[in-house]
Amino acid sequence: MHKESIFLVGPMGAGKSTVGRVLAERLSYQFVDSDHEIEARTGASIPMIFDIEGESGFRERERQVIDELTQRTETILATGGGVVEREENRQHLRSRGFVVYLKSPVEHLIQRTKHDRNRPLLQTDNPAQVLTDLMVRREPWYIEMADLVVETQQLSVHRVVKQIVDRLILENLV
Repeated sequence: MHKESIFLVGPMGAGKSTVGRVLAERLSYQFVDSDHEIEARTGASIPMIFDIEGESGFRERERQVIDELTQRTETILATGGGVVEREENRQHLRSRGFVVYLKSPVEHLIQRTKHDRNRPLLQTDNPAQVLTDLMVRREPWYIEMADLVVETQQLSVHRVVKQIVDRLILENLV
């Protein structure tokens, strides 16, 4: 029996990469961050890809990487916040693994991302409004596809990981 892969979804700043690394270590799974994978394959940063190819070019690269990475087993995949924008990505994530939505209020996301220059969509005069608008659009997709929703703002990384592992054990997935 192969072990189910776990896919972490949620907005930028929710802690997907941080939680993913700790969860992968706890389960002895491979950890992959889809944005880092795109950067490694292109040799360019996400902001540079956005500058050269626009968001649509980045989303096409993301689609290809998600299709490939979701076919792996025993993998923890931290996805980019906008992965849910494409139906094909949502379908691959839903059908190929256990999806965890790391939910966090916009105020928390603003604090976590305010000094991060590697998030092209937030390089604007009003990043708080951008985050709010993105959440309004994307949260229904996050919720729709999630097998588990974990509220992260009041929990340490280890408590979030424990909630995920407890659920995986309950469902006989690890």
